[in-house]
Amino acid sequence: MTAFDPRALAVLDRLEHAGHQAVLVGGCVRDVLLGVLPHDYDAATSAPPEEILAACAGLRCVETGITHGTVTVLYEGLPVEVTTFRREGAYSDHRHPDNVSFTSSLEEDLKRRDFTVNAMAWSRTGLVDLFGGQGDLAAGIIRCVGAPDQRFQEDALRLLRGLRLAAQLDFSLHPDTAAAIRRCLPQLSLVAWERIQAEFVRLLCSPAAGRVLLDFPQAAAQVIPELSPCVGFDQHSRHHRYDIYTHSVKALELVPPTPVLRLAALLHDVGKPLCFSLDEQGEGHFYNHPQVGARLAERALARLRTDTATRERIVLLVERHHLSVEPTRRWVGRWLSRLGEEIFFQLMALQRADGLACGHGADQREEERQQTENLARQLLQEQCCLTLKDLVVDGRDAMAAGLKGPDIGRALGELLEGAAEGRFPNERAVLLYLLEKMAGK
Repeated sequence: MTAFDPRALAVLDRLEHAGHQAVLVGGCVRDVLLGVLPHDYDAATSAPPEEILAACAGLRCVETGITHGTVTVLYEGLPVEVTTFRREGAYSDHRHPDNVSFTSSLEEDLKRRDFTVNAMAWSRTGLVDLFGGQGDLAAGIIRCVGAPDQRFQEDALRLLRGLRLAAQLDFSLHPDTAAAIRRCLPQLSLVAWERIQAEFVRLLCSPAAGRVLLDFPQAAAQVIPELSPCVGFDQHSRHHRYDIYTHSVKALELVPPTPVLRLAALLHDVGKPLCFSLDEQGEGHFYNHPQVGARLAERALARLRTDTATRERIVLLVERHHLSVEPTRRWVGRWLSRLGEEIFFQLMALQRADGLACGHGADQREEERQQTENLARQLLQEQCCLTLKDLVVDGRDAMAAGLKGPDIGRALGELLEGAAEGRFPNERAVLLYLLEKMAGK
């Protein structure tokens, strides 16, 4: 079994030596039982907040949520969030308890928690498992503590947290918990979009994200309503085995687990339902769906409160995911320059996933795409001119050639594109000559 960090145990020792009960709780206990190194530590104690501070005198203590009994204790650089055993009142806003009262009962503290795998405690005297969390870990099950509907009515974000845990651990949801999630999903409208985004993105980047998204399409549509028309939408295409939503989720499974690529894969065909047409042979077409999808993705990502840089990159990937690839020096140089190295390879990854997710085995364009990527790496290794700062001329040279105002930017852009495509060398004499021609000299 993976060991707990000795620094976390030292915090427990401090509290116990002061006469208080103290345990590690939540995710760190779950992770150690799974043989995973915990990434953070939570502790619970019978000590009220002022006695937590007294027991940990000499250590740096941050009063993280002192009114709710939480103090973050830093022991040799490790933060341990220590909270007094507590019971909670009603949740009028479906997110936070109306009131919190401290208790000396560990059982009272544990029974207010969300899922059984998170409701275990550990101290040097052993494991405290009052709700079958260890058995659920062994069985690979996410199950609510107590009545599922009550847990979700208390805190609606638990709906996504349960799905995220199932995706993160590759666990199944207990049937009662799964049914309650489906019933209670509309309550997500009561949660701040920033919190929804954080939990949803963690879900998307988890190992079993695809399975969970396919099992709970209504959850994805609750978070991103633009996906709703995609669920079950028959593409009427010999090129596609799956409906639009299923295809998008399968593409998501095939890209690296980064927020940009996972969101881009999930959204890349979101414009298809609005662009659908059927020809005389019964074949489906989706003309202009990348452009329509980009607008829908922009709207969805703005609602999710994604940061501007992330949003712009995802929208660009959605808009360009149908870009025809040509394994030529000119094409690769042009698009490396326009997109930048990172986005260029992200686009290749998205296109690869898009092709494979059609469900017909190997993608016929994969060899062409691989040649394109190899050529891109070669150009990068050769440090070809791909950005304005790589040009051996600048705005002062353009002005000296007689160009003014916006014409300077346009001229430098044309020179960059030509040099990136390899139509002429990035040599000062050549570029000065071209600037003079642009200026009409």
